[in-house]
Amino acid sequence: MLYTPAFFAMAVANLAFQSSFSVFYLFPLFVTGHGGDQADIGIIMGAFSLASVLCRPWISDMIDKIGRKRSYVFGLLIMTLLPLAYLPFSGRLYDFYLPLVLVRVVHGVGFAICVTAAFTYIADLLPRDRLSEGLGMFGISGLIGVALGPAIAEMIIDRVGFGHLFVVASAMSLVGLIVQFPVKETYAHVLRPAESSFFLVLQKRRVLIVAVVALLFGIGLAAVNGFVSPYASERRITLISLYYVSYSTAAILIRIVGGRTTDRLGEDRIIPYGFLLMGTGLLAMVFIRTNIMLFVCGFLTGSGHGLLYPSLNARAIRGEPQAVRGKITGAYTGSIDGGSFIGSIILGYIGEMIGLQALFLAAGAAVITGLIAFRIEMSRKAAVA
Repeated sequence: MLYTPAFFAMAVANLAFQSSFSVFYLFPLFVTGHGGDQADIGIIMGAFSLASVLCRPWISDMIDKIGRKRSYVFGLLIMTLLPLAYLPFSGRLYDFYLPLVLVRVVHGVGFAICVTAAFTYIADLLPRDRLSEGLGMFGISGLIGVALGPAIAEMIIDRVGFGHLFVVASAMSLVGLIVQFPVKETYAHVLRPAESSFFLVLQKRRVLIVAVVALLFGIGLAAVNGFVSPYASERRITLISLYYVSYSTAAILIRIVGGRTTDRLGEDRIIPYGFLLMGTGLLAMVFIRTNIMLFVCGFLTGSGHGLLYPSLNARAIRGEPQAVRGKITGAYTGSIDGGSFIGSIILGYIGEMIGLQALFLAAGAAVITGLIAFRIEMSRKAAVA
């Protein structure tokens, strides 16, 4: 059975946690509001992703040792407490720059634990012939959170400011912590030889290829997560959250309509379309002038995300033993975060030196490079076969 009570409980918890995370899509406005520039946004947003990357081998090992459930609880505790750590920051950005970066680092660790543990838990529940469908449908809960978070954040910031927003973000993660408590652990740790170590798992060609293209996917996500709000503000577009609503709506629809198609046709046939759609959506950001254009760009980019995230995840773990799924999921999600970190820093400097239009051109080019790299690998695979 695909949709069990545990599946739904974890989906609700994921929705709550992702809503808490995604309110910080508008955090660049906090940075600029306290005197920061585009480079500062890149560094501060990138610190979150860097922490997620550097701690991923440890997190992946932890999930395969102490279990998915315990790891998830630990991550949710961090996600509940850390938003409150932003409350003392006031005045000029450069008066609290280092403490803010440190808070972002710990926040990023909590996020990494939650994402890796949740998707590994769900993968344990799913039958093999419905793996892509199940991961995609579970991911809908996160996409709803991605739509809700910025919309809620925009209303709160406009009315009462960032202080109240941080309290709401904490409360959202607390809901997730409470909701997931009844679910049972899916995995009992069994000692394995060195073949199950994180870095040996990463060396498997299939996992490595997914990691490489996921990194390029992550660069595109860096533009979505960190630079849409300042770019839309610069263009005097009033409904910034419209982008994230259309983004999530597209990703959800494409998973509902084509949920079983990927399992039937295979991930290798679907992934190129995901890269093409996302790359096109990012490149089209150069032309935005109105709310409608912002909506269209969000819809295209979200459609690509809706195809890519579960397809790449399923391609990496399909047929792999349960004992290494945490490490493979960690390698995959860590690569996305690695791309987000690299993208946040590089795109931030591009935006500061050349402009935000150039930033989105660079992000779109990175995603299209992912398409090219994946097609080259498919051609090599076909030639070997």
